[in-house]
Amino acid sequence: MTLTMQPPPQVRSTPSRRRPAGSRLRALRKSLRYHWQLYLLLVLPLLYFAIFKYIPMSNGVLAFKNYNVVAGIWGSEWVGWANFSAFFHNPVFFSLVRNTFLLSFYTVIASFPIAIILALALNEVRQGIFKRTVQMVTYAPYFISTVVVVSMTILVLAPRLGIVNRGLGFFGVEAIDYLGDPSYFRHIYVWSEIWQTAGYSAVIYLAALAGVDPALHEAAKMDGAGRLRRIIHVDIPGILPTAVIILVLGVGNIMAIGFEKAFLLQNPLNLSQSEIIATYVYKTGLLNADFSLATAVGLFNSVINLLLLLFVNVIAKRVTGNGLWS
Repeated sequence: MTLTMQPPPQVRSTPSRRRPAGSRLRALRKSLRYHWQLYLLLVLPLLYFAIFKYIPMSNGVLAFKNYNVVAGIWGSEWVGWANFSAFFHNPVFFSLVRNTFLLSFYTVIASFPIAIILALALNEVRQGIFKRTVQMVTYAPYFISTVVVVSMTILVLAPRLGIVNRGLGFFGVEAIDYLGDPSYFRHIYVWSEIWQTAGYSAVIYLAALAGVDPALHEAAKMDGAGRLRRIIHVDIPGILPTAVIILVLGVGNIMAIGFEKAFLLQNPLNLSQSEIIATYVYKTGLLNADFSLATAVGLFNSVINLLLLLFVNVIAKRVTGNGLWS
């Protein structure tokens, strides 16, 4: 007598269907009824973004018009791409783009690894008082105003009374006008920026390091891994998603470098390297009252930032598997 095994009946899978609109509306009403306090908290942030971010975006149409104060933004004459063409054919166009890109790229490349190194170093310090002291010293400059930082930089680097040139004078080195030499401008800008923001940026990585599973370090110790190897194989992979997102956002803002510090450090002697798109927009739009051209330059800058953000995000997603939209 032979027994035949019958295969189990196959269950036909039904394709998932979206809930009807009425069901979704009832779910939303139920959520609003039970969590109305949370939705109420969202009202002010949403109003802020709507009033100060999204509604002003409609005025970007000014880039395609010849602005007339009497006619207003929407009543001014439509000129199409004339403002963009005027900017692209401006003799300073390539100089502005080059200065902006190099200054911002230098800032991202120099500041990105320093914040990570500082966070990794602080994470390995076991002496509490020393660790807190270093954190306070590196974090405090972030709260100093940009105007104050620039004033300190000018005083420190002054040709006659600056502490740097006075120190060099003891070794027989002639005084150097750092802010008057264009070749020093990018270095002064970037390293003063790193001094001001490295401690704040390191806090983000310290928070990511706090989420690393201690069991991974214990396992690495049992395998004979030293401190350096644990940093390379445990800590760095643990903060990699955070580092990738920060890098993508930094590169996405590579053409939107800050206006204040560049403008305050700028003078007629270093103008060849200190004139960037942000300072050009200020001088064109507010000082020369050419609002249409200034809007066109700003819109061009924003589009370049958006393209860079999307491009770097795609590359990061393919290389590391992490991105802004995982």
